[in-house]
Amino acid sequence: MTDQEPAIEIETAPDPEFAVILMHGLGADANDFVPLVPELRLQDGPAVRFVFPNASAIPVTANNGYVMRAWYDILSFEGINRRVDEAGIEASCAAIRRLIAQQNERGIPSERVFLAGFSQGGAMTYTAGFTHPDRLAGLIVLSGYVPSQGLIDAGFSEANRDTPVFAAHGTFDDVLPIRLGEEARDFARSKGSPLDWSTYPMPHSVCIEEIEALRAWLSARLAEAS
Repeated sequence: MTDQEPAIEIETAPDPEFAVILMHGLGADANDFVPLVPELRLQDGPAVRFVFPNASAIPVTANNGYVMRAWYDILSFEGINRRVDEAGIEASCAAIRRLIAQQNERGIPSERVFLAGFSQGGAMTYTAGFTHPDRLAGLIVLSGYVPSQGLIDAGFSEANRDTPVFAAHGTFDDVLPIRLGEEARDFARSKGSPLDWSTYPMPHSVCIEEIEALRAWLSARLAEAS
């Protein structure tokens, strides 16, 4: 992520008390999940600032070096544990921490910041979330996976051991097979995470039922923290 590319911001009401930093998937951009905000129908709850950052455009090795927006390079799509550029993951984690710090400076403490992401953005949510030194409000992982268990093991934060997690995956996902989501679920739970897991008969995408479940989960978290 480059600091020269400002994130898109949408607030459900003035003077937001909470923030959701939502990371797009491989090859997409910050605009990808902007339509999710009205679909969540959060207007009657506490004000929320949604922040949609852009990953940098880099060559992705597993896609024949094609340049696209990516949070880190993927070296190989083969096997259940994809080969990834761990240095790239760490650099993006640092960028996400800067975004969290920006929200802190604007009056929203870390314990009221949610990290969220789809696909590779969900992979970043797991990694940045479980290694963030300060307590976060929650993690939202849509069709994601854990790209490197070793990175999380090395930097695991006790502050986020019991941070609530919403994770969902499509049973017909042929981009990130559901076994990757299940492996991430089991890894998170092995760390003590109170992870809510749902599956839907969909490909590598989101569906109305998933959005409704996320709305209920997020509304409950906002109410608990208000």
